Amino acid sequence: MAASESDFNLKVVLVSFKQCLNEAEEVQLDHYLAGWRGLVRFLNSLGAIFSFISKDVATKVQIMEGLCGGPGREHYSTLQSMVAYEVGHKLVDLERRARYPDSGCRTVLRLHRALRWLQLFLEGLRTSPEDASTATLCTESYNASLAAFHPWIVRRAVTVAFCTLPARRAFLEAMNVGPPEQAVEMLSEALPFIERVYSISQKLYAEHALLGLP
Repeated sequence: MAASESDFNLKVVLVSFKQCLNEAEEVQLDHYLAGWRGLVRFLNSLGAIFSFISKDVATKVQIMEGLCGGPGREHYSTLQSMVAYEVGHKLVDLERRARYPDSGCRTVLRLHRALRWLQLFLEGLRTSPEDASTATLCTESYNASLAAFHPWIVRRAVTVAFCTLPARRAFLEAMNVGPPEQAVEMLSEALPFIERVYSISQKLYAEHALLGLP
């Protein structure tokens, strides 16, 4: 996570999520984590307002990097192999966070939830008019995703903070792919890949009753 925020370019995220799925439509964790590293740099480039998400995501990415490069790395090549391994060997806390607080299944679930928020927000940026309120877009995306997993005091603080967000144009320029119109085009290309990765992950977690991991 040492790369500077100025290194962010939406194209990097696009390439990572394009490569995320193999021919069997399994989520390859190395590309998934690469995509998230780019997204974290994007969030950090926008200032401290998104630190409540980016810091937690950065920690989760580091945990996954440890698992993907550790002694059991062969089990962590794809999301599907990870879930099969951890569920099959009972390495997941299904009812309370106790013995395996940093299991891969739990860690990726937190990334998965954050990805939904970011996907919804970026889609809002892509489709909204030039004068759209980014505070409204971000709040609506947050309420439809991460808010359900945060206590009231966090939800309140976050939605108040969203009121200080920069204009839509500033977000698009922060993507470092050219003028806002070009950023919108890039989002149109990138978001379907992110949506597909999210949908496959959601289905996998639902099939194994993992969506509510504590």
